[in-house]
Amino acid sequence: MIRVVIIEDIKEIREGLQVLIDGSDGFSCQKTFANGEQAIAQLPGLSPDVALMDIHLPGINGIDAVKKLKAMCPQTQFIMSTVYEDDENIFESLKAGASGYLLKKTAPSKILDAIVEVYNGGSPMSSQIARKVIASFQKKDSIDETDILTPKEKEVLKELAKGLRYKEIADEMKVSMETIRSHARKIYEKLQVQSRTEALNKVYGR
Repeated sequence: MIRVVIIEDIKEIREGLQVLIDGSDGFSCQKTFANGEQAIAQLPGLSPDVALMDIHLPGINGIDAVKKLKAMCPQTQFIMSTVYEDDENIFESLKAGASGYLLKKTAPSKILDAIVEVYNGGSPMSSQIARKVIASFQKKDSIDETDILTPKEKEVLKELAKGLRYKEIADEMKVSMETIRSHARKIYEKLQVQSRTEALNKVYGR
């Protein structure tokens, strides 16, 4: 029996999840909470296996609540539940200690699958969220390509990203325009591109 708690401020959603979990074999909803403060006060005493945590709660938000609760109940696995799929919330949730991230539009059967998955050591995520996580790592890898550039070349690349012309960059860096041209040529060679646009696309994913 997987013991689950629900932290959700919207009554209809909270009660719907409770009915889903209690009405499914192998699951038990220990308790529901309408805010993070209640959860922080009572959840550690329950030691649930899995907690479904809404991000946007009144008072302390779900991310900060998980940060506190994970320290108090390290064995509990937290799945964030939200209508938002923005990068900042995803990564802040994972950094706080969440093991999964689901959108509220996730089908009931998938929610149950996610609870089982996280209970068994997995990290369930809605497909849209998983794509964002992958995209972020791919973008990070591309930015790491600047490691082959010298500090001056990185500086020039940053100025190019601002849309400045060679003369403006030269004035900014107090060097000749020919020096900037030379830096730009070396940047393009090292990144194996032919133009400013290609360089910026490769490094910043524009």
